[in-house]
Amino acid sequence: MKRPEKDAGPTTGAMSTEGTTGGDPQALADLGWRTFFTAQIADETEAELIPVRVMAVNRNGLLVSGAAVETTVPPYLSIEGSETAQATVGDWLLVDPDTMRPERLLSRLSLFKRWAPGKGRMVQLIAANIDTLFVVTSCNLDFNVARLERYLAVAREADVTPVIVLTKADLVDDVAPFVETAAKLMPGLEVEVLDARDPESARRLLPWCSHGRTVAFVGSSGVGKSTLINSLIGSERAATRGIRENDDKGQHTTTRRELYRLSSGGWLLDTPGMRELQLTNVKEGLGRVFAEITDLAKSCRFTDCQHGDEPDCAVRAAIAAGEMDAERLERWRKLVAEEAENSESLSMARQRPARRSTARPPRIREDTDED
Repeated sequence: MKRPEKDAGPTTGAMSTEGTTGGDPQALADLGWRTFFTAQIADETEAELIPVRVMAVNRNGLLVSGAAVETTVPPYLSIEGSETAQATVGDWLLVDPDTMRPERLLSRLSLFKRWAPGKGRMVQLIAANIDTLFVVTSCNLDFNVARLERYLAVAREADVTPVIVLTKADLVDDVAPFVETAAKLMPGLEVEVLDARDPESARRLLPWCSHGRTVAFVGSSGVGKSTLINSLIGSERAATRGIRENDDKGQHTTTRRELYRLSSGGWLLDTPGMRELQLTNVKEGLGRVFAEITDLAKSCRFTDCQHGDEPDCAVRAAIAAGEMDAERLERWRKLVAEEAENSESLSMARQRPARRSTARPPRIREDTDED
């Protein structure tokens, strides 16, 4: 098991909140505050503001917590002299101690987002400042290599450590093929097999859940995310329901994004199951997940080789030699084309003249319900 780097965690002591009047430095460190955020305190005026973290996304606003502070604030920050910004779960905000009005959204260590489903041409924010992404799938019909590659690309683009978590191993005679297939999806990828219903089995994930660190769970509904969360937090806070027998599809249980405190001192984010994960602005992430294709492409005769009928294609040669799966190449092609199309569409949408309106911006959306 590859443990998280120690220097990537939260800081403690006065340095963690130097320049703020946010209260107990240890309390902020417990929430995941780090020197990365401290360095963003711009001047003496901002030093008087209180840092708070977004703990949950509700229909009526964002539930935020800080040192001796817990309140609900609007999800959109209309700040004079800057563009309207939107916060999501895991974000850090600076709020006025008198009015509790959010004044600034701090830059993020990481941000998960996706191309929102439907025809709105928008980006949907999922979570911010996540350290590890647990990609949960079960050993039944839900196990889908193409879907796992999508999650991995999103994680690597955000520079977040992904871990594949296989559940419901009792449904198959041999779990080894599932482990082997998952481990091959990306160099150095960690794969854990556990029983989501067993707290002792779930404890295998605790090395990634140490003090102040934040982990997120993603995956289709019905794979055991909520059950696993309940095992880790030791209570029935996350609702659970069964799967449909005819197709192994889960029934939606989680309806909002929320951070749960773990006994290990870390934070756990649950998200609604997502039926669709369209990619946008994850070109580098795709390159890191499909590193073998990216590396081989450097040896192709043509720099713009599409790995089809071109002569001296190193990628096709590797497939012919049995060193690479042809289906892997086809999945890569599909994801690259999808990412390029969505990224171009989003760029064009952002270049259109903005409407004069005081309403919240239409291009970015945070859904609290499952799509």
